[in-house]
Amino acid sequence: MTPLVSIIMPAFNSSLYIREAIESVLNQTYENWELLIVNDGSTDNTENVIAKFKDKRITYTFQQNAGVSAARNTALKQMKGDLFCFLDADDIFPIHSISSRVAKFQSNKDLSFVDGKVLSKSENLSTSISTYIPSFRGEPLKELVRLKSTCLLGNTWMIKKEASISYQFTEGLTHAEDLSFYLSICDGKQYDFVTDEILWYRRSDSSAMSNLSGLEKGYLHVYQISKNLPITHADRSYLKKRILRIMFLSWLMDGKNPIQAILSFFRIVSI
Repeated sequence: MTPLVSIIMPAFNSSLYIREAIESVLNQTYENWELLIVNDGSTDNTENVIAKFKDKRITYTFQQNAGVSAARNTALKQMKGDLFCFLDADDIFPIHSISSRVAKFQSNKDLSFVDGKVLSKSENLSTSISTYIPSFRGEPLKELVRLKSTCLLGNTWMIKKEASISYQFTEGLTHAEDLSFYLSICDGKQYDFVTDEILWYRRSDSSAMSNLSGLEKGYLHVYQISKNLPITHADRSYLKKRILRIMFLSWLMDGKNPIQAILSFFRIVSI
């Protein structure tokens, strides 16, 4: 029996790259999938590009612009798969991305999450910039709380759908929404990874990290989530110290905001 895999693709003004992203799904060696594309209020040619694909496994939804988390939530409510994963509209699934992870699930029925190798590529995909390979196996909660990169690069996990879990992203965040999502579903669950390439991440010149206020908001939300998790006081204190360090140094590295660095420090200390 081959499980149905739901692939969730939010799209906003993605006409330049979404054709390649969709084609990478169509080129998968694993064929039992559904692709849920949610157009989050695009004002460019995104809809027309999507309309050229006639495969019955593709479901298209348009909604007024509400952000990437809202678009993912729309698809999460629609999905029918036994397993699900995410693909941004400017990234690529290598041809064995789905099959290798499904095989890992089938080899170990206790797994809830399967990750894999991620290549960061230049904007035209011609050059590999960096390679990420996870290095952790087991229950990922403590690794995530400690902001370790051993099992977290971004929204790269394939997830086994369980009826007892409500899968929903926190809307309104511009940063750390994937970490917040994982923390909300990972307690007591098992994580593993494959060494196959499962994602090509397209690196653009624009950097989301330039929005430091959004970054701080995301981390503060993560800290609030941690208060309801079964972790030790030491782990929660460690998380707070990591957030303090990350935000203080980020504001200083910005070069123009030493006062903001100090204000951020006191905002975080007071939570």
